Order: sequence, then structure tokens, then C-alpha cells
Amino acid sequence: MLALFYIFIGVAIGVSFWQITRIMNFRSVIATDKDNNFQGKMFIGFAVFLYAMMIYCLIWMNVLMLPESASIEGENDDLLFNISFWLIGIAQFIVQFLIFYFSYKYRGKEGNKAKFFADSHKLELIWTVAPAVVLVVLIGYGLWQWNNVMYVAEDEDPIVIEVYAKQFQWEARYAGQDNTLGLGNVNFIKGINTMGVDMSDEASKDDKQVTEIHLPKGRKVLFKFRSQDVLHSAYMPHFRAQMNCVPGMVTQFAFTPKYTTAEMRQNSEVIAKVDGINKVRKRNNEEEMYEFDYILLCNKICGASHYNMQMKIVVEEEEAFNDWLAQQPTLAETIK
Repeated sequence: MLALFYIFIGVAIGVSFWQITRIMNFRSVIATDKDNNFQGKMFIGFAVFLYAMMIYCLIWMNVLMLPESASIEGENDDLLFNISFWLIGIAQFIVQFLIFYFSYKYRGKEGNKAKFFADSHKLELIWTVAPAVVLVVLIGYGLWQWNNVMYVAEDEDPIVIEVYAKQFQWEARYAGQDNTLGLGNVNFIKGINTMGVDMSDEASKDDKQVTEIHLPKGRKVLFKFRSQDVLHSAYMPHFRAQMNCVPGMVTQFAFTPKYTTAEMRQNSEVIAKVDGINKVRKRNNEEEMYEFDYILLCNKICGASHYNMQMKIVVEEEEAFNDWLAQQPTLAETIK
């Protein structure tokens, strides 16, 4: 596919150069009816090629897309994406067809004269109001979804997790029995207190610092983000969640996992992706085969080792999650 793309680019550059050199000949007659005929047919041929590539990308390259959302809130993101995709896709399909078809139908012919058409207030009103209404609906839906993941009602009783970003790794901290995170500040970073937790704050003592994130299926989780050094971006693609981690302030979002890691591994789209990755690894004689896991990534280019900022996320049933969390030591036990 990549080779075909390079070939296409090379042909496009060659044709463009050829056309420019023809124009630079400064001939008295720039284009004859024969030229216009040929160019019109070329437009139709390119239209067929363009639509064939569109269909190929939509059907056979769909395996490159993310599988369905692994969070309940992410379903709204997927719906918003699909609505936008189909609206833009249909408009693009129609407009591209008209551009190429009219370029062929109204190609230059001796004796033909262009019709002068000044304006139409009715048409201008339609193509101004219709996109405006669509944009208002889409933006309104987006703002509703934004509030849905940014703010959590008190009665929802979410699990509170702090995600701490620094060059070039993630750390995480769970709120303890009080479900309240202790205060944190870079000034408190010392020794094993790598997240800068204020241990004089009573709420800090039962917090639990971990090296990988575990989440219970079906329970809302409120993430709070801090950064130690530069701007990072916490990106959890399978949950359709992303938030900037800004030095000197706390940002947040929330979502509810709906599939455990084991369940997501049985998803047909995930199975197809894993098979594709492992085929490439086999061709490259790599011994370790890939197995799907949820993952936290940094989506900002934060430095030379930006690509190393990954943390595994495990989604499991709530009972298994509670057992795992109970085994983690509190900060009071680890930071003396």
C-alpha cells in the first residue's frame, strides 16, 4: 500500500511538471478541443481512481481503526465521530462527483459560451444556514459529552486515582479508604516520595502508589492529573479519554470501564489487529508475540524519550480489583 502511495505521488508530480512545461511554451493557442477532450476524460478516470481508493480505505483498511469503545462514556465519542464522518463523507462524495463530472461535461468546445449567473439569495441562504445548524448540533453534543466526562456527581462515588507525569514515565496513586487524595507538590519530592505527596496531610497516609493501573469493570473512575516538568498528555485510546497534564495545576476526567481486559481480547476487531501485528513480528523473526493490553500513553512530544511513556492498564471484575488493591501498601507504610 505504501509503495502504491509513492507511485501515485510520483505520477502526480510528473503530470504536474509536464503541464507546467506545456504552459511555459507560451503558445498562442493554450488548449485545443482535442486537449480539452483528453483532459475531461482524465478527470473522469481520476474520479474512478479516487472513489476506488476511498472504498478500499473504508473497507479493507478498517483494521487500522480502534475497536469499539471500552468505556461507557466513550460510546458518545464514537457516535459523534460516526455522525461527523458520515456527514463529511456524504458531502465529500457528492461534491467530488460534481467537480469531476462538470469538468468533463462543460469542457471547452469551439462555439460554446459560458452562461453568466450572478447570484441566488435562496441558494446562499441554504448553504449558509444548513452547515451552521449542523455545526451547532455537533458542537452542542460535544459540549454535553465534555461535561459528562469532566464533572462527576457526588452520589456516583467514583474511585479516585491520581496520574503523575514526568520525563519519561507515569506514576499512579489511589485514594485510600477516605477516597480523598492527599495534597501533592513538587517541593515534597524526596527519596522514594517520587510523586511529591505531602505526608503531613492526613488524607495522604492511606493513599497507595502503584506502577500499573487496575480498574474495576462497571465502576466510575475519576482521574486527576499532575505533571512534574513539562506539558504531557494522558491518552487512553481504548477508553476514548485524553487530558493534558499541566505543571502547577490539576486536571481531571472520568469514565466507566465496560469491558475487562480478558473480554476485550475476545473482541473480533482486537483479534484481527493482534493477528496482523504477530504476522509482522514473525516475518521479522521476533520471538515475543504481542498480546493485547489497555495502555496509558503520552500524546505530547515531551522530549527525546517520549515514546517510553507507557503504563499498563488492567480492567477486571470488581472483586478481583478489590483483592489487588488490598494487597498494595499505603504511603504511610512505605514513606517513613
